Amino acid sequence: MNQTVKSMVKPIGRLLLGLYLVGLGLAMMIHTQLGVPPWDVLTQGIQHQTGWSFALAASVVSAVVLLLWIPIRQKPGIGTLINAFSIGPFADLNRPLMPNFDSFWGNLLWLILGLLVVATGSGLYISAHLGGGPRDGLMVGLTRVLGWPFWLVRTIGEATVLVSGWILGGTVGIGTALFAVGIGYLLQHSMRIFGFDPRDGKNKEISS
Repeated sequence: MNQTVKSMVKPIGRLLLGLYLVGLGLAMMIHTQLGVPPWDVLTQGIQHQTGWSFALAASVVSAVVLLLWIPIRQKPGIGTLINAFSIGPFADLNRPLMPNFDSFWGNLLWLILGLLVVATGSGLYISAHLGGGPRDGLMVGLTRVLGWPFWLVRTIGEATVLVSGWILGGTVGIGTALFAVGIGYLLQHSMRIFGFDPRDGKNKEISS
């Protein structure tokens, strides 16, 4: 029993730290008011078309994405559940700590730093191998099934979601475009740094 507990400490610590960093990075990006990530644009678009609250629309999107895991045989884990209930509070926790910038370039730099933090945190928590969030899990699963580079799968996915959200009435900004173009490439390198290969869903460090 003690050995089992010890074997879970490192992955859970990696999971929680990674999710905290994702929340921090999102808080940094949202604070700049230069645009929200593409999946939030889609949520805004659905909210605009249906009159639902943002939270309800986001929940419906997450549920639909999880259903898409079934045909690609992507398995959820405790990390999937913790992801759903932690990133929002982690972002809210950090929002009061954000500095204010008077210039566009200051906000743009802060947004890019936020994107880097999101990518780092995502790679860290995914590498815990305890289950990804709905969107990250879908992209990892598609990479495994299709055999394409992760950055390509993620970029196509983000672009599709961005355009769909914009058509439905969501708000697009420069931060949205940067996220769509950059997150796949950055996250692929982040996962590589933390030893996770999305092509087979394995983490050599965790499993060894």
